[in-house]
Amino acid sequence: MSVDSKGLEPQSDYPIYKESKPDETIKSMTKINEPVTKNPIDEIKQQMNRFFSSRTGIIFVGAFIGVVAAILQHEGNPGNMGFCVACFERDIAGALGLHRAGVVQYLRPEIMGFVLGSFIAAIIFKEFRARTGSAPIIRFVLGLFAMIGSLVFLGCPWRAMIRLSGGDWNAILALAGLASGVYIGSMFIKNGFNLGRNRKTFPTVGLVLPAFMLLLLILLLWDPELKSGALFESVEPPGSQHAPIALSLGIGLTVGFFAQRSRFCTIAGIRDTILIKDIHLLLGAISLIIAVFVTNLALGQFDPGFENQPVAHDDHLWNYMGMLLSGLAFVLAGGCPGRQLILSGEGDADAGIFVLGMIVGAGFAHNFMAASSPAGTGDWGPGAVIFGLIVCIIIGLTMREKI
Repeated sequence: MSVDSKGLEPQSDYPIYKESKPDETIKSMTKINEPVTKNPIDEIKQQMNRFFSSRTGIIFVGAFIGVVAAILQHEGNPGNMGFCVACFERDIAGALGLHRAGVVQYLRPEIMGFVLGSFIAAIIFKEFRARTGSAPIIRFVLGLFAMIGSLVFLGCPWRAMIRLSGGDWNAILALAGLASGVYIGSMFIKNGFNLGRNRKTFPTVGLVLPAFMLLLLILLLWDPELKSGALFESVEPPGSQHAPIALSLGIGLTVGFFAQRSRFCTIAGIRDTILIKDIHLLLGAISLIIAVFVTNLALGQFDPGFENQPVAHDDHLWNYMGMLLSGLAFVLAGGCPGRQLILSGEGDADAGIFVLGMIVGAGFAHNFMAASSPAGTGDWGPGAVIFGLIVCIIIGLTMREKI
């Protein structure tokens, strides 16, 4: 027996005929065996879902991000910084006046594109779900310290991989620190760490961060002249270096769309490999590294070495420790900074709180001299990393369910 398309009552697997005239029986059989016409748009959506959820899909997304990252660098973005979620959010914080480091102030359209691209994908595929309530204040704190760790190294997980693929060997220590932080966080998860369930809420709540990003985009295009001096914009590198707005926004929207469909996440790739031996998402990260490397070679952007790398320093200890802190904070929060932007675009207000924590963290890092520069670590950078590690470990130990 089976259930009919309306799910109302059981129906035989074979047609049941009533007494009728032969021609009526033939018409009835024709109607039963008539193929169901599928909506071509729904068919396309199903095919896209199958592709992006496949191993081929995640490899494609990672490769796409890698190729366009190298292209953005070639078209004007800072060296080995085609994408850097932490650096770009730091620049946005500077543009809004949350810090006054004049060389890192610019409204980076890639960030707006990530969120709005994810929002568009979530609407098209009916996956926009406003939700909140999973320890938002803790997520804010984790976002703040994730940013501090990233700015001590000078890059997020995405940029660490991009720097490695550009020949910056300082990223080797950073990626080792990142993996170590993710491992520690994964052990907390294995032993019951949990920020609690989120819950469905009003759509307005889920729309806050996409609306904020749309506002930033309007301000970037409008470029108002205010007496306060805002919006602030760097006139020296690296803040003054950027690809054309249309290109950056278009690529950001596409990456946001693809990442939402594929669930691309560098941190989850490492975490899943450690906890459940699943390398699906890790393949996306590996694909990104290879794609950036190959594209850099093609564009003449590969420059191997430890010294004189763009927007980088060679203090190996704090490259490692900075990303150790970031890796721990990211895995406790549930994903890399790119993934947090994507989640906020599909209605996750808790991820939006994490993003705001990172933006505020950038202000703290520069105003309190914790951020590094090519000259080395900031005066308070090492202390801020140690303090952040203590806070994250306390969070990991105290927010555990009994198992």
